[in-house]
Amino acid sequence: MNAIDLLIEDHERVKDLLTRLTESTERAVKTRTELLSKLEMEVTIHTQLEEQILYPAYKEAGGKEELKMYHEAKEEHRAVDSLVLPDLKATDPGSVQFSGRAKVCKELLEHHIEEEESEMFPQARELFDAKRLEEMGAQMIELRNRLKKEFTAKQAA
Repeated sequence: MNAIDLLIEDHERVKDLLTRLTESTERAVKTRTELLSKLEMEVTIHTQLEEQILYPAYKEAGGKEELKMYHEAKEEHRAVDSLVLPDLKATDPGSVQFSGRAKVCKELLEHHIEEEESEMFPQARELFDAKRLEEMGAQMIELRNRLKKEFTAKQAA
C-alpha cells in the first residue's frame, strides 16, 4: 500500500475515535476509557510512522517550504503527545472537564490532519514517485506491526 493512502486510513480511524469520544457522556466512563486507550495507541503509532519514515524523506526531498511544514507538523505532534494526551489520560473520564479536554484534543488533531491532507500529502505525491511511496508504505506496515505488539505488551504489563 502506498504510504499516503495508509496514513489517510489512519486519519480516518483517529477521526472516528475522536468523534465517538467527544460524543460520549460523563456516564460512559468505561467506553471513554476504552476509546482513549485506542486513541492513544493509534496516535502514538501513527506519529512514529510519520516521524520515522515520511517526514525525514519529505524534508530531504523538499525545499524551504517543505522544511517549514516538517517542523510545524513535528511541533503539532509534540503538543498532542506531550501535553494534550497525557492531560486527557490524567483526567477523570466521568467529569465534564474530560469532555472539554477531549474536544480540544479533537480540534487539534483535526487541524493537523487537515493540513497534512491538503498541503503535505499532495506535495509528497509530487516529490516521490509511485515506487518510492509503495516502499515507504511497506516500511510503515512493518513498523506498525512491531509498534502494535510493543504497545499491546506494555498495556498488558
